[in-house]
Amino acid sequence: MKIKKLEQTIEFTSDGSLRFFFIGTGSAFAKKYFQNNVLIIKGKDHVLVDCGAVCPYAMYTYHSSIASVRNLLITHSHADHIGGLEEVALVGRYTTKIRPKMVITDQYKKILWNQSLKGGCAYGEYTDGAFMTFEDYFDQITPRQIARQPRPLYEANVGSINIKLYRTHHIPDKTGSWRTSFYSVGVLIDDRILFPGDTQFDRELLDWMCGSYDIEYIFHDCQFFPGGVHAYYEDLKTLPADMKKKMLLCHYGDNVDQYDAKKDGFAGFTKRGVYYDFGT
Repeated sequence: MKIKKLEQTIEFTSDGSLRFFFIGTGSAFAKKYFQNNVLIIKGKDHVLVDCGAVCPYAMYTYHSSIASVRNLLITHSHADHIGGLEEVALVGRYTTKIRPKMVITDQYKKILWNQSLKGGCAYGEYTDGAFMTFEDYFDQITPRQIARQPRPLYEANVGSINIKLYRTHHIPDKTGSWRTSFYSVGVLIDDRILFPGDTQFDRELLDWMCGSYDIEYIFHDCQFFPGGVHAYYEDLKTLPADMKKKMLLCHYGDNVDQYDAKKDGFAGFTKRGVYYDFGT
């Protein structure tokens, strides 16, 4: 892996290498690091994983525009992951006249539209006796289910980028497993790079993924206090050394400077505004 600096604007294409560009790396309440949203780039293809409330502004600080995003994938329905979607929808409908594509299951499409997007997006137009729908704003890429055990696994392709989606254990805080949790997913990119998204500490998930695929790096959620709905830093420190050494931590608070991830055996803390280049 090589780390490359942002030159001027965000590049939405590459020389064929797989790249991760974190728009932000912070928690929902972080002020210094923006929110944990990542642009994945490979050749002429890209997909933005999550689009939080701060994402359009964060892209502006990189001299780039949210209007350039053509493909999206949403992991779950917290504002730091979906808060910018209404802007994406409206810009596509009324400014660029281009509907972005979204990788999304039928199950989650209903949840996302009815419980989050409908209020701000449905009532701008009224045609033939009906208000607007998800399909007026986005073209769906429907993942196909490829496994049911040990937990549901889905697959889709955005051009040359292969994406596998798997259920994660995020919210509510007192649920015992992913089975009783509200819908949330993590992603595996090209069977190489693991990004569980927001998740509680879930050793079962990590053992499954690392045991089934040749994982090169893991971008993993962390928080610096116990309890709640994210992976506690002290729990992550108990992972095997060979797992930690390929793990870059993200979704952290503004007090991240008080910790030394490399000293604790991790690959480090993820940085925003740079390209993580994994080659071809």
